[in-house]
Amino acid sequence: MAIITKITSQKHTDDRYNIFIDDGKGEKFAFSVDQDVLIRFQLKKGKELDEFEILDIQYGDAVKKAYNKAIEYLSYRMRSIKEVEDHLRKKEYNDAIIHEVILKLKEYKYVDDLEFAKAFVKTHWQTNGKGPSVIKRELAGKGIEQAMIEQALVQYDQEAQIEEAINHAEKVLKKNNNLSTVQLKQKIEQHLMRKGFSYSVISIALEEVSVEQDESEEWMALQKHAEKAKKKYQNEEPYQYKMKMKQFLYRKGFEIELIERYLDEH
Repeated sequence: MAIITKITSQKHTDDRYNIFIDDGKGEKFAFSVDQDVLIRFQLKKGKELDEFEILDIQYGDAVKKAYNKAIEYLSYRMRSIKEVEDHLRKKEYNDAIIHEVILKLKEYKYVDDLEFAKAFVKTHWQTNGKGPSVIKRELAGKGIEQAMIEQALVQYDQEAQIEEAINHAEKVLKKNNNLSTVQLKQKIEQHLMRKGFSYSVISIALEEVSVEQDESEEWMALQKHAEKAKKKYQNEEPYQYKMKMKQFLYRKGFEIELIERYLDEH
């Protein structure tokens, strides 16, 4: 048995205490504990401790330290349970301690995966304009169960998705007015797919925005691309020049009639 001979507060923190014991070989420093652990185990001068009680106290203090690390981590923003677990593992806490911490965090409602998922959906939809499939993938990566993901995505209904997809499509249109109608559609589709929108939502969005270039816009776009191609193929023989120009402009999505018109005029 060991007897607590002295308890002193640490110099640089008010809520941690140094415990000194005498196990028959004279007084020595044994361990330090958080104030909550000191109170919970009723540690005081003269209290007798056996080996198992000391191990229990040290374990309790490790849980308290990990809990404080988790609270600090959660102070910046909401986190999923998996994010907190991963953070504590990086701090080299074992699974038993992490399990204890998560149970305590759940008890005090400091972690809640469903509420986290709902907030995540709202933020990434309204702030970053992400589509459902990207949000689903990111939530799964944060350890959120599929059922919770689906529940959280209820707020992001098809009407809201279409509105967001249209906003993205209009931005793409403004930045790419020198493309053919075909290329514009492809660029919008690719952009919306990367953002995580479904084919059905993309189709509706394309119907709602003015992707079709009028004849003068299409002609101007073709001329811009043709000028670039001319520099590339200007040293070709006439027949090869014409064929390569046709192929280049056709790949860019321009109609053959407009291409022939340009080649006739130039």
